[in-house]
Amino acid sequence: MSTRKRKLHAAQKLGRDAESCAAPPAGGSVEVTPASDTQTSPYFSEREGDVRLGEEFFDQPCVRLAKAFLGKVLSRRRADGTVLRGRVVETEAYLGGEDRASHSAGGRRTHRNAAMFMKPGTVYVYQIYGVYLCMNVSSQVLLRALEPLQGQEVMRGLRGVRRREGSRPLKEKELCNGPSKLCQALDIPRNFDRRDLATDPEVWLERGGGRRRGGGPRVVSAPRIGIQAHGEWAAKPLRFYVRGHPCVSVRDRRAERQAACPPGPAVTPPPQQGETEGNSTQ
Repeated sequence: MSTRKRKLHAAQKLGRDAESCAAPPAGGSVEVTPASDTQTSPYFSEREGDVRLGEEFFDQPCVRLAKAFLGKVLSRRRADGTVLRGRVVETEAYLGGEDRASHSAGGRRTHRNAAMFMKPGTVYVYQIYGVYLCMNVSSQVLLRALEPLQGQEVMRGLRGVRRREGSRPLKEKELCNGPSKLCQALDIPRNFDRRDLATDPEVWLERGGGRRRGGGPRVVSAPRIGIQAHGEWAAKPLRFYVRGHPCVSVRDRRAERQAACPPGPAVTPPPQQGETEGNSTQ
């Protein structure tokens, strides 16, 4: 066999070997996600396996749960089998009956907000402005922003449905950087209301890596968005987000400065003239 024929034979064999490696096993199938549509987060460590979180995760006080959501991965399986994933980077906590900004303020219970009174992990999907949807999880945690991890092109198409023709392409950080945007991007419909994140086959929460790369403060506590009409509750720092993350919907520079420079230990001032420590002259 000539040198040229030997090279051609070797190339053909290499091609057949590559095809056999890429093929799914007989009688089965594999879910393939294009490499360009799945990314490694520059802000978090690698995912520690796709471990689904159960009811025990959701059964904790609201503020603690809102913080615990950060770094977890929200997953959505569509009817065609496509799985969309995004890491939670921003949440808001609503404290039930006492919280004037909550849909259940004063213990108000209606057909619309019934999910808020159901078991921990129940999804509450509601409409705002008569058009957009938001996703809340009992105990009353609003999901405000995600970092897209898988299915970005599908997300881009879903977001584009409500955009004007000829609009510029959305940047990846803009796909899920708001509570209604993430519902559009992950195809969360109104009928997902009252579903259970711990058991539902179409939407669930995974543990993810969750560890922030690098040092410094990880979570910023800031006032919630769009509740200015609710008096003192508007100023309470019940919004939590990953500091420095570009997918956060709205940054609070003042809160970030406070998070970066936490107050030092209390310092007792020296006694003034005519006053001894622990014994005032008055």
